[in-house]
Amino acid sequence: MIKIASSEITPEHIYLNRRKFMVGAGSIAGALALAACGKADAPAASAPAAASQSTLKTPLTAFPKATLDHAEPYASKAQDELGNKLNKYDEITNYNNYYEFTTDKEGVNPLSEGFTTTPWKVEVSGLVNNPKTYDVDDMLKKFTQEERIYRLRCVEAWSMVIPWVGFKIADLLKEVDPKSEAKFLKFTSVMRPEEMPGQQTGMLNWPYVEGLRIDEAMNPLAIFATGMYGKPLLAANGAPFRLITPWKYGFKGIKAIVKIELVDTQPVSAWMNAASNEYGFYANVNPEVDHPRWSQATERRVGALGHIPTLKFNGYEQEVASLYAGMDLKANY
Repeated sequence: MIKIASSEITPEHIYLNRRKFMVGAGSIAGALALAACGKADAPAASAPAAASQSTLKTPLTAFPKATLDHAEPYASKAQDELGNKLNKYDEITNYNNYYEFTTDKEGVNPLSEGFTTTPWKVEVSGLVNNPKTYDVDDMLKKFTQEERIYRLRCVEAWSMVIPWVGFKIADLLKEVDPKSEAKFLKFTSVMRPEEMPGQQTGMLNWPYVEGLRIDEAMNPLAIFATGMYGKPLLAANGAPFRLITPWKYGFKGIKAIVKIELVDTQPVSAWMNAASNEYGFYANVNPEVDHPRWSQATERRVGALGHIPTLKFNGYEQEVASLYAGMDLKANY
């Protein structure tokens, strides 16, 4: 029997509904495999240093418009604050979960090449005093774009180190001025099945929806990403506007956002809707709380051999643990 790598784990409800997967008139061939990650025998990791928040040396908007797509990938450092090497640009852009296009991690980039990312508008509404609709090009000028070298930990137990470019969610919230009754942010992705073949399937309740508590969104680590490696985001990575919360599992990072609503009740995310027994609202990285079907104690760094211990809150415990003081992190997974 061939042993399936833990990096290829597929959520159970997708496996059970594989017969429904259609792209146009053609079926996605092949069975989707299930596997579990083995438990780690590695020692506990020491507490990390504070997360780096260095400003990008060459702001994204400084690139001439005509050369944006051709600029060389750029990052100010070769590693994160814990000494982890950055993943290669080609690794980041060619290995990705983006089910709006396909369940094949290596198939997202080619399928997304024709996706239209400009012009792009984002509506911010709900419980705010100053509702606004932004053009992403205007956001690049209005909000300071910074480089943030963050670890990305997928719920499937693989990880990367990525030099994102973006701006703090708090900067946008300050401008729209949330009302006192606003407790959560609800994010909604674009619905465009003619360009996103995965949306022609019933694997999730489209469009993709995610949410954050307002205090989580205000944390300095939480950003909206507009680029990575000093270049604008590719469609395969969520262009032109996506969410990054590095202490949470990667599925929280909703891509191609078109709507942000300030609400007073906790949103039901796409994965909660699909499998609430497996995917919770908080999705905080926690090696002490296993997924129902595999361990979360270790992870495989894409491009490297073997497994490494997973850090609580993905190594950002010093910056975010206070958000969850007194909470049962197993019950609030």
